[in-house]
Amino acid sequence: MKKLLFLFVCLFTLQTVARADDDKPIQVNQMPQQAQQFIKRHFDDSKVALAKMESDILNKSYEVIFTNGNKVEFDKKGNWKEVDCKYTSVPVAIVPELIQKYVKTNYPDTKILKLERDKKEYEVKLSNRTEIKFDKDFNLIDIDM
Repeated sequence: MKKLLFLFVCLFTLQTVARADDDKPIQVNQMPQQAQQFIKRHFDDSKVALAKMESDILNKSYEVIFTNGNKVEFDKKGNWKEVDCKYTSVPVAIVPELIQKYVKTNYPDTKILKLERDKKEYEVKLSNRTEIKFDKDFNLIDIDM
């Protein structure tokens, strides 16, 4: 009986792992309205190479990759989680004002290439490879050079 139970647990685990990262190509108009508006407002001049919905057991997210290499990730509601601009800079309107001010004051000759946020913090990657972390209240918590 223990072997049978173990077998069922193993099969369930394998099935869960196999379905844990389902990526499905979609059209931008199939994304949440908030994500569509974000793309139109900040990346209207960029051409979409791929839009996809990523779903796992507990969560759903969306990702848009543009032909110029830029990428934006959204949560299930369409709130942006990450903006990664490899060859350009993150649109200024997306960057919170206090982060802009800090970067302009301390790193005046750099561009913000990546901005990532979650419930607790913001992470900024600059063109000089410096990575800066701020808490949700925009207090500096870490610098990685």
